Amino acid sequence: MLGLLLKWFLNTLALFAVVHLLKGIHSDSWQTTATAALVFGLVNAFLKPLVILFTLPLTILSLGLFTLIINGFMLYLVSKIVEGFYITDFWYAFWGAAFFSIFSALLNLFINPSGKFRFRNFASGDSRYRPADNEIIDVEHKRED
Repeated sequence: MLGLLLKWFLNTLALFAVVHLLKGIHSDSWQTTATAALVFGLVNAFLKPLVILFTLPLTILSLGLFTLIINGFMLYLVSKIVEGFYITDFWYAFWGAAFFSIFSALLNLFINPSGKFRFRNFASGDSRYRPADNEIIDVEHKRED
């Protein structure tokens, strides 16, 4: 549960950054931004897979780039659902979804699914952070003379 709340908070920060970055996306308050982030997460969890399934041939033909259009439509849909969250046109939604994906990925980079921070420091020499010997693939090259 803590992990879900932490990811929602980080996605709210990402959406807050997008609102301040793009002039065509506006939110009345930080509470509205948090609500929009929650609705965007729900739309992406439940509606987006169905849309991707129905548009699968187009997504395959575009080598997956059509998912960027789908993300833009999902964000535009959120602006129609959440009162106080406005997007002027689809292209702002498209770029907003693209920036949101980048910001969200960067913010969630060090969070595991249980909500804990994950940092590994392999260069420190501390054996707690080193992978076990059976997790390392070792390739040895022998020269034949």
